[in-house]
Amino acid sequence: MVPVLPRRATVGQNTPAQREGDRTDLQPRRYHQDHRRLQISHYRVVPRGQKPCGTTAANALMTICFMKRFLRLITLASALAPLSLLAQNRVSIAKTGKDTISRQIYGHFAEHLGRCIYDGFYVGEGNKTIPNINGVRTDVVQALKKLKIPNLRWPGGCFADTYHWRDGVGPKKSRPSMLNIWWGNVREDNSFGTHEFLNMCELLGTEPYLSANVGSGTPQELADWIKYTTHPNGSSPMPELRQQNGRTEPWNVKYWGIGNEAWGCGGNMTADYYANLYRQFATFMSNGSKDYSLFRIASGASDGDYTWTETLMKNIPHSLLDAVALHHYSVIEWAKKGPSTTFDEETYMKTMKQALLMEELVTKHSAVMDKYDPKKKVALLVDEWGGWYDVEPGTNSAFLYQQNTLRDAMIAGTTLNTFNNHCDRVKMANLAQAINVLQAVILTEGNKMLLTPTYHVMEMYTVHHDATLLPVEVKSEDYKLGGDKLPAVSVSASKDRQNRVHVSLVNIDAKKANDVTVDLNGLPAGTITGRVLTSTKLQDHNTFAQPNKVAPTAFSGFKRDGDKLTVSLPPFSVVVLEVK
Repeated sequence: MVPVLPRRATVGQNTPAQREGDRTDLQPRRYHQDHRRLQISHYRVVPRGQKPCGTTAANALMTICFMKRFLRLITLASALAPLSLLAQNRVSIAKTGKDTISRQIYGHFAEHLGRCIYDGFYVGEGNKTIPNINGVRTDVVQALKKLKIPNLRWPGGCFADTYHWRDGVGPKKSRPSMLNIWWGNVREDNSFGTHEFLNMCELLGTEPYLSANVGSGTPQELADWIKYTTHPNGSSPMPELRQQNGRTEPWNVKYWGIGNEAWGCGGNMTADYYANLYRQFATFMSNGSKDYSLFRIASGASDGDYTWTETLMKNIPHSLLDAVALHHYSVIEWAKKGPSTTFDEETYMKTMKQALLMEELVTKHSAVMDKYDPKKKVALLVDEWGGWYDVEPGTNSAFLYQQNTLRDAMIAGTTLNTFNNHCDRVKMANLAQAINVLQAVILTEGNKMLLTPTYHVMEMYTVHHDATLLPVEVKSEDYKLGGDKLPAVSVSASKDRQNRVHVSLVNIDAKKANDVTVDLNGLPAGTITGRVLTSTKLQDHNTFAQPNKVAPTAFSGFKRDGDKLTVSLPPFSVVVLEVK
């Protein structure tokens, strides 16, 4: 600990009197403490034999006593100097770990909402102006392949509990239309249905996550959908119908959500009622594949409703349950969410408070689950998360189209670090949503496409996919604004199968760079490279006129000293280091 002086104190340069060997009395006027050095910054020289001006003998004696004490403090400070040189933000990385960061944590979400499906993913098979593969945008396919998206949730969301899958199969001209009652009462023509979605997942190399209709559907409807998609030919009438509609072989569909937000748009149910309904639906789910088991996901809590999670964990047999969902959005006020790009620092601080709340939510929901599942066989699945603001001016308020700034990159980086660090319980997650809706990774406009800051964070974090978590201990300075404060630095680390260590660091401070001392604890560190995502302003974002305004660049703001690595994080930045 560095000794604390009343103000600033620094030993200055030699004065003429000192160079001549005269004895001098120093009259300190002002002191300060700087954690890196101690200095007497203001003094004046008193010639030998002359009384200090304006002092009595007693005062002179007090000055001498003070200086003796001060010299002792200087000696102590010198002894402790090496500690004071360390950054106040400190990270210690464990050399080994036992839990795997499932790539499924980096999943995405595609709902029939606004321009996510239509114009975003799908432009129609007859489209001649936008390059596509069977109606799916070629540029989107290429961008999402680079993200290595592990799973894609569809068709909702709230839309799922009004969707009847049979309306979306067969000849498109004979498919019935419906009103999308949750998102603007727009006409849904069902031209993008089960075949289109599952074929697109194969094109993307991702696993489908189907959200079933519990709110207005039946157990029979879900059972038939599973048979239609996963059962082999000849096993039931459903595979025969699939073959009539152009698909002979079954698809691989492992992940099934049994309802969505049952406490709200999925039926306004109580937890007890939903738990019983879940048991009924799950009972009739039959798997047609010998290669995998169906992964059944219960509609979970919103935010801090721990009673909902407890009711499900207590009342649903775990033989019927593979995961419990959780939804949390970084919203300040639902009635007044604020603009996506023209926000001030106070609004940013409030948004980050909500984003960092994810740590508490995951910890507490996990603790509830631990009571009933100490071996952690049932996963916590955060299948809706992200920032939510007012829509862009001039756009349909029901379409939830918003821009994406460095603020969203901070949300993404800190949230993904939280999921990584809790990968013993968090096995899967879905950012809301993939294209043109909420915290999207891609925005489209006609034949144009851009990648958002959130996309770049997701791409930088692909190094953690299926890697072994290396637990970290983090001591962080606070990011302060007014009377509010938050930990400034967020960190997670992993080791991949090639023994490369990756460390992802986020500095959410809007004004201040933060130096972080990383203790590698003997990890191999022959070569260190890095990438950084930041910009000149928090509000910076990519537009169709400037699609690359915010993009990752090479990062060299680190220095190694033995087993220690000092990393200089710019304000509002995401940094990923590779140590090998």
